[in-house]
Order: sequence, then structure tokens, then C-alpha cells
Amino acid sequence: ADPELILIGTGSEVGLCVDAAEKLDKKVRVVSMPSCEVFRAQPDSYKSELLPADVPKMSVEAACTSGWGEFADAFVGIDVFGASAPGGTCLDKFGFNVDNVTSCAERCLSGERGVLSNGSQGKQ
Repeated sequence: ADPELILIGTGSEVGLCVDAAEKLDKKVRVVSMPSCEVFRAQPDSYKSELLPADVPKMSVEAACTSGWGEFADAFVGIDVFGASAPGGTCLDKFGFNVDNVTSCAERCLSGERGVLSNGSQGKQ
């Protein structure tokens, strides 16, 4: 069955996407995309089957949100810099936690597009 939402992660974010998907009361597909270049090289039929145009898609990457418009409609990332703390603390403050990703996924499902979380909440 077709998913209602697709979450795209690039590495360690895939586990976060799986955890968020389990909290949502929707059919969610989690896609691991460790290499955009390799994905681009795949047959169009594969790409459209994995990321159907009519299903909202949200990228989750602990890096900048720019560039994801090619694959996703909404983005969770980090567009700020300058924080200093242990890695897990920074990621949590920048929104890389299940609650924030789930909240952003719900916003994406309701039609919001673009950058839904850019890490700026961690700079306060």
C-alpha cells in the first residue's frame, strides 16, 4: 500500500525517522538515502516508485536543509552553527529528537512545506 508520508534520512537520522514513524498514526515509509548521487543514477521507474510524486516527503539530515528540494517537500536540518556541547546534547537542542521530528512530520502531513526545523531553536 502507498504510504501517507515518506521520511528520508541519510545515515544516523534513519533510526530517528523510524522512531518518529512509529509514533505517527499513519502509513509512513522511511527511506535511507546515504548518497544523493547514487540515487540520482537509478532508473526513473525506481525513483518514482520509492518517492511517488503524490506523497508528501520530509528530509531529516543533521546538516543544512538546502538541496533537499530535489527529493523532499519539507525539511528538518541544521542551518545554524556555533554551538558547543557534547554531540548528543547539540543534536537534541537542534531538534534531532523524536518529538520534534514527529511534530514536523505532522505539519508536513497537514500541508506545510519548506524548512520546518532548522536548528535555530538550539541557539536560544
